[in-house]
Amino acid sequence: MQHSDYTIRELTLKANDIRQSIISMLLEAGSGHTAGPLGMADVFTALYFDLLRHDPENPSWPERDRLVLSNGHICPVLYATMAHSGYFPVEELMTLRKYGSRLQGHPHREFLPYLENSSGPLGSGLSQAVGMAIADRMDNGVATARTIYCLLGDGELNEGNNWEAIMLAGKEKLNNLIAIVDRNNIQIDGYTEDIMPLDSLNAKWEAFNWHVQEIDGNNMQEIIDAVHKAKAVFEKPSVIIARTIPGKGVKEFERKFEWHGKAPNKEEANIALDELRTLGGKIKSEHK
Repeated sequence: MQHSDYTIRELTLKANDIRQSIISMLLEAGSGHTAGPLGMADVFTALYFDLLRHDPENPSWPERDRLVLSNGHICPVLYATMAHSGYFPVEELMTLRKYGSRLQGHPHREFLPYLENSSGPLGSGLSQAVGMAIADRMDNGVATARTIYCLLGDGELNEGNNWEAIMLAGKEKLNNLIAIVDRNNIQIDGYTEDIMPLDSLNAKWEAFNWHVQEIDGNNMQEIIDAVHKAKAVFEKPSVIIARTIPGKGVKEFERKFEWHGKAPNKEEANIALDELRTLGGKIKSEHK
């Protein structure tokens, strides 16, 4: 579905705002993950502001799509996107990782009931999403119209539990399931292809009977198109391998695995925010 230049501009600007919130909340927290959240801001923006069936004023709407975050450590981008879309006040983002906050370092469904799952241990989210997709199929009610989305990291594909879930979803032909892999090529200890090579990911997922697309995960139009194509596949589950730039938007952070689990200090955050604000102005001027 081709969007107008104006719509793409507005979504891109929203992603830029979300990146600024991520930097600010990580600085306030003094800890957390930087690279993954910045890299996935475009995907989350496309989902929450264009693609998901959801209602921030009625989070438990029975017909809503479900979004399962498997790599819970990138939750700053989930929290920031949810706040910007109206689930809770943007000001609450500054409580990230603080004692008593609803916004813990890994998402806890009982603390923040707008979440579909708690996550932290890697490799579990896709199994949860497969269970939801099977349950919806069995339900034969209004829920059968919904899509289950599962977002997961590439590094966590080292976990064997993922491949059991991939195998089951393929066997059951769960066409109501869309997985989105953040293929940023980093994990906490280094680059994925040095630690445990993953490619060719496309061929591996295809072998398990999944419909596979590979896209630029920082291109808003490609993200939107890929999800629409996935929803048009009726005979198997779909995976979108989204190649993203970790630390996207801040040159000092981009493609450096050292920023996987590190928060910026005040000087680094100020540099990052200045760069993102400049980028926002550039986006506005290029799409007048």
